[in-house]
Amino acid sequence: MTELDDHIDTDAGPHRTGPQRLCAVTRTVKPVDELIRFVAGPDGVVPDLRRKLPGRGIWISARRQVVAEALKRGIFRRGLKADVKVPSDLPAMVERLLVRAALGGLSIAYKAGQVAVGFAKVENAIEQGAVVGLIHAAEAGHDGPRKLAAALNRSRFGDQKVTIVRGFTSAELDLALGRANVVHAALLAGRASETFLARWQDLEHFRTAENDGDRRVEIAGSPAAMTELELG
Repeated sequence: MTELDDHIDTDAGPHRTGPQRLCAVTRTVKPVDELIRFVAGPDGVVPDLRRKLPGRGIWISARRQVVAEALKRGIFRRGLKADVKVPSDLPAMVERLLVRAALGGLSIAYKAGQVAVGFAKVENAIEQGAVVGLIHAAEAGHDGPRKLAAALNRSRFGDQKVTIVRGFTSAELDLALGRANVVHAALLAGRASETFLARWQDLEHFRTAENDGDRRVEIAGSPAAMTELELG
């Protein structure tokens, strides 16, 4: 291993962070939005998702497999210059935090009146052309999403692009929206919906392997352009 390979890029605090950092695992320079900052907390390594925690920070690509590789190679202890405790389930911990952040954003969007819940209300929102995203529970079959996609194509606003979210269980959606048995929901235009979609995108980015591309899916008005994503 060369001296360059052994160097781990760190920062002295959240206020000394530039627009790009070097991933300690892949050795590639990326925008900070594509990285996760980790710091040493009293109880061990802490994911600093909002990049605001004090202390020395180490930067890892925001992918589950890369965080797992950093754990395997002991990069956190070397980078943070301390015999800090590193949770063995750190990748899972990061994912749980990202799920919590996304569902929290969905809850805020619902309270702001930017989420329509239930098949009929989603259909109505589509007819009004206010939909920027469709949410289907992971347990939803093919019939409901297919009918809603067809409704979108039939609408006079069918050429607009709509993001499909299908990564949360019905139980998770129930908790976020304070409703029971949520299977379908629609995101209406607004800042809170945009915030949720950005957080969901962060979660999907983390779950996806580096070479698998972006899991964001948009469906356009024409059936030929329509694409549906099944999230595993």
